[in-house]
Order: sequence, then structure tokens, then C-alpha cells
Amino acid sequence: MILSVPPTATPRSQHRWTRPGLMLATATLLAGCAQVPHPSPNDPWESYNRSMYKFNDAVDRAVLKPIATGYETITPSPIRTCISNIFGNLGDVWSGINSLLQGRGRDFVDSFGRVLFNSTAGLGGCIDFASMHGARKIPNDFGMTLGVWGLNAGPYVVLPFMGPSTVRDTVATGATFFIPGTPTTAVFAIDNVPARNSLLGLYFVDQRASLLEADRLVDKIALDKYSFIRDAYLQRRKAMLDSRQQRARATTTDDLDKVAAPADQNLPVYDDPEATPK
Repeated sequence: MILSVPPTATPRSQHRWTRPGLMLATATLLAGCAQVPHPSPNDPWESYNRSMYKFNDAVDRAVLKPIATGYETITPSPIRTCISNIFGNLGDVWSGINSLLQGRGRDFVDSFGRVLFNSTAGLGGCIDFASMHGARKIPNDFGMTLGVWGLNAGPYVVLPFMGPSTVRDTVATGATFFIPGTPTTAVFAIDNVPARNSLLGLYFVDQRASLLEADRLVDKIALDKYSFIRDAYLQRRKAMLDSRQQRARATTTDDLDKVAAPADQNLPVYDDPEATPK
């Protein structure tokens, strides 16, 4: 007697093993977390963070970095600059909204002035005419807004695929997927799926390509890349928050002029490629 196997047996078998396979991969990742005996006070989850950093680094070296390097190699510099400026122009809208939420009216006006100038004279943001005329970019995000509102940063955490963050910045990142007016929600609102996915892909490639030079710098000077990136990220975020709190407390034009330019302009950029000078 010959037993026939139903056509659906193989797909069901594959489906049956998918979930255990994912659980096994997760367990393997967690089991590989090397315990750090004396973690930094700002990094109590260092054991997990180092393991996640290694995972992200492996994915980056295998997939993301080669794509970004190829993009940098085959795409002429003027075109890359135009693409980065257009995404940066969209980012200025969100930066301006956050400046308003932080009570920084002058920065709100300046940011939207940049958007208006670059969107018209700059051909939709392709040319950053605002910066050419001295109107500097004011990088801002919802994590900074939560900080100005008094929410503590919390422990440092490395997110899968996304990299350095803190508990506060992680909450803010999640919120940007749902808050109307953010660049993320604007892209996801596009009904044409191929166009939407192409824009998202181009955005992430552009973001990764903008960090290639920083990668080369870290490779040259850092003995422990994980610690270097962590410390640079935390220092930069603290400098950004300090400057925004000072400007939020300033009530007059004279007060604003006395506040130093944001210190984050001179710190390494690992979390906000749009803030990298072009």
C-alpha cells in the first residue's frame, strides 16, 4: 500500500518549525550575553547592550554597510547631497514642531523659515540655501522634548538594528511612528506601496551612508568601539538637552543671544545623521 502525502504537509511542516526556530535563535542570542562584572552607572544593562551591539555590528557589516558603501561609490556626490538635503528639509519640519513644544518660539520660527526658504529657492530642499545664508540647522526630536519636559533619560540601551538609545529616547522613537506630522508617519501615509517602500529604503541607505566617515574615524581611534559610541552618544544627547533647556528658559531676544550655540554641533553624530553638516 502506497501512502500519499497531502500537498499541504510540507508547508505545514515548515510552518511548525518556524516558531521554535525563532525561539531558538532568540535563546542563543540571550545565552551569548557575556556578563560584565562592573557595568557603568549609565549603562547598567551593559551585558545585554554589548551582545546587541555585536549583533547589530554583524548585520551592519554583512548587509547595511556594503549597501551604503556601494551607494556612496556609484552615486555622484551632488545627487547624494540633494537626497540628503531633501530628507533634511522634511526633518526640519519635525524639528520645528519640537522646538514649539519645548517653548522655543524663536527656534520654531527659524526652523520653519529654513523649510520655506529651502522648499522654494532650494528646489524642494535639494539645495540647502538656508545654510548658505547663515541660517543653521537646529536638530531636534521628541526625545529632547521629553527631556525638556522633565523626563529622565534612564539607562543606556542598544536597540536591535537601530543602535544607541536611552529609555527616554526609545519611548520617543516609538511615539514618532504614531504622532501626526512626523517624517515617519508622512511616509507611511503614502498609499502607493512600491513608492513608499522605495522612499523608506532610500532614506535608510542615505542615513547609513552619512555615517560612513564617522565609522572610519571610530575604527582609527577607538580601542573599544562599543564604549566610544556609547559615551559619544550620551555626551551629545546631554549637550543637546542642556542647550535646549537654557534656550527654553530664555525669555527675551537678549537672553537668547547670550545662550551659546548648541554644543552638540561639535560632537560626533551617531543617532541623527540629518544633523551631520553637508
